[in-house]
Amino acid sequence: MDLILALLVGVLMASSVYLMLSRNLVRFVLGLAMISHAANLLIFAGGGVANTVQNAGTMASGLGQEASSDALAQALILTAIVISFSVFSFALVLAFRTYQMLDTVDTDAMRAAEPPAGRAGKPQGPT
Repeated sequence: MDLILALLVGVLMASSVYLMLSRNLVRFVLGLAMISHAANLLIFAGGGVANTVQNAGTMASGLGQEASSDALAQALILTAIVISFSVFSFALVLAFRTYQMLDTVDTDAMRAAEPPAGRAGKPQGPT
């Protein structure tokens, strides 16, 4: 089970980094959401996964040990889910407003705050 969780964290992290390196702003926001899910899964795997399958005879006699996961890791994940949802919704609204103002989601085309390429480094005032 630990190997499966480790592989899943690796795949989620790699795909989120791939999406965040894209020039598309929507893909970046989706990659941001996926990287938070990968971090949550990593915290969950670090807290330990409980094995809930037990022998019915040992449970009835009270001799079986109950397996449990770490409650601190689960509390941290619940807090991280709320924070990541708020960051995701803020980034989504910010991307939507950027699209409305600039009419593009390509980050290379978003050069409204930068001077044109030929005028970089030249003084703006009269000569």
